[in-house]
Amino acid sequence: MGERKVLNKYYPPDFDPAKIPRRKQPKNKQITVRMMLPMSIRCGTCGTYIYKGTKFNSRKEDCIGETYLGIQLFRFYFKCTRCSAEMTFKTDPQNSDYTVESGASRNFEPWRKEDEVVDKEKRKREAEEMGDAMKALENRAMDSKQDMDILAALEEMRSMKSRHAGVSVDQMLEILKHSAHQKEEKTVAELDEEDEELIKSITFRNSKDYVKRIEDDDDDDEDFGIPGQPSVMSKVLCSEESIVERSL
Repeated sequence: MGERKVLNKYYPPDFDPAKIPRRKQPKNKQITVRMMLPMSIRCGTCGTYIYKGTKFNSRKEDCIGETYLGIQLFRFYFKCTRCSAEMTFKTDPQNSDYTVESGASRNFEPWRKEDEVVDKEKRKREAEEMGDAMKALENRAMDSKQDMDILAALEEMRSMKSRHAGVSVDQMLEILKHSAHQKEEKTVAELDEEDEELIKSITFRNSKDYVKRIEDDDDDDEDFGIPGQPSVMSKVLCSEESIVERSL
């Protein structure tokens, strides 16, 4: 059993590797590989959704005559997990991605659309700057201004954080309590002013006097009547005196 673990092999002195016969294989031979689905797709036959990361056995082959900057493109054949319909996709080294070729449709991915928009804007900017030096200078100036604005915003956030770092929880609660008390006092003062305005707005038909507000510090024996008329207490006393005279 030990001989199968030996790493070094014996080569005789008369060994000639050129005499080893070469195997003849087809130019585009398919091989079976185990892989995971690199994207979410929908089967075009039964409509089943097959999600990214699904493991399956596929057949791999070279795309004859299709290269990108010397990189060979590969095609993969696999079957649907439900209806066993054959689907194919191939590599896309230009975008570092894969493209569905037949038998299925790729699910909508919003981040891919955003990346496409960014790439389109980048290519458009490069085309504009290709023959216009002033345009390139303007774009660089705008980029530098944007970077300066971002740095200023970061510096402001950093300074604000440093100011708030020295505030303790007790100080924060005390400030909140003080602000709530001030707000309550302000609300009470506003209500008092509204009450005063309402009282002043009440007038009598034959008099220009307004109803006087009863203050909290007034005595109980103060005359609460209307100016120019007898008070309630005087009326009560008069009625009691008349009753006593009648009884006599």
